[in-house]
Amino acid sequence: MSCGDPHETDCSEVLDHLYEFLDKEMPDGECTKFEEHFEECSPCLEKYGLEQAVKKLVKRCCGSDDVPVDLRSKVLGRIDLIRSGQAVPEQDVTAPDLVPPLPDVTSDVLSAAVEKKK
Repeated sequence: MSCGDPHETDCSEVLDHLYEFLDKEMPDGECTKFEEHFEECSPCLEKYGLEQAVKKLVKRCCGSDDVPVDLRSKVLGRIDLIRSGQAVPEQDVTAPDLVPPLPDVTSDVLSAAVEKKK
């Protein structure tokens, strides 16, 4: 995605690091470059708004779910297996007994969230 206009920070760089920006996991100087880019580039701003809405929706719908008691030990055990070079079972880490499924989110809901933000 790109608006076709030249920017100090390229659209592809912004989109490649969008989640780091959303999660506030980048240095302040980088954040400033991204904020300036969003002021100049409406396609990237729209993508940012959509991803921000999805993140808020997931937090609202799933943020209060309890984590299964044994999940931590299962994950740490799997990490230990991988580090030791042993064969890792092909069991899906997101199996229903480990993690509750995310709610079904349609594009209409996401579009409404983005429009509400504007």
